[in-house]
Amino acid sequence: MHTGFIGLGAMGAPMARNLHRAGTLKAVWNRNAAKARELAHELGCVAAESPAALAREVDVILICVSADADVLEMIEALVPGLRRGQVVLDFSTVSADTARRAAARLAPLGVEFMDTPVSGGVEGARNATLAIMAGGDAATFATVQPVLQSLGRTLTHFGPHGSGQAAKATNQIMVAGVARAVAEAMAFAQSQALPLDQVIATLGGGAAASWFLTNRAPFMQRRSFPPGFRVRLHSKDLLICRAMAAARGVTLPVVEASLADYDRLIEGGWGDEDISAIFRLKAQLFEP
Repeated sequence: MHTGFIGLGAMGAPMARNLHRAGTLKAVWNRNAAKARELAHELGCVAAESPAALAREVDVILICVSADADVLEMIEALVPGLRRGQVVLDFSTVSADTARRAAARLAPLGVEFMDTPVSGGVEGARNATLAIMAGGDAATFATVQPVLQSLGRTLTHFGPHGSGQAAKATNQIMVAGVARAVAEAMAFAQSQALPLDQVIATLGGGAAASWFLTNRAPFMQRRSFPPGFRVRLHSKDLLICRAMAAARGVTLPVVEASLADYDRLIEGGWGDEDISAIFRLKAQLFEP
């Protein structure tokens, strides 16, 4: 299967590289055309002039963009170049309703759509160790296994269209809670004059172990928060979680507390930092 990748950001570019290593990548497209040309030159593939042009070259189209409106825009831009039997995989984090709308738009064209959001951060994107949560047709999921296996290590089909996004929303709530807990604990450890490197190494081997502690607490120790998962993007995701919960008449305390903290970080000019920047606020709790 020939693949084409749309959206070459922090996650998309390394994922495209992994498709190239697997020998399937034929074309790329990005809103910033220079970025697409640069990656195409690096990988020896086509920098398509448009999403429709990319679609004409490949069998499987992969999308990784920022927001619901972006996904729907890309779906419409693909339509003139699509043909029956193709598959569109969307790795963006958007609402389950958006995934269902995209699937409904493509179905009359004989094009399969799957929502396939991911977890694992930029490290997982680089190392092809992402967890991929899929919603859509089970037979299509089986068909695209070779493509997904070149990008991730844990591949799960959760059910019909939108199920992948529901699973990703679940993930984002957990991430919010873990990030808050680790940041508060690290701020507490710092206030007790504990050596933070030893805290990370020791607690990472016990009941408090987590990916976030191992991979993001060092950012807190250094007070440097390079963008892995940006604050403003997680805030966007949690707004999706809020809306999905509200549809059931529920308010989620972890989501609300995290959104309030992210609002403060964005207002302070730290919205493009990694979400571990929440440590900035937790450390302030112990300042006179």
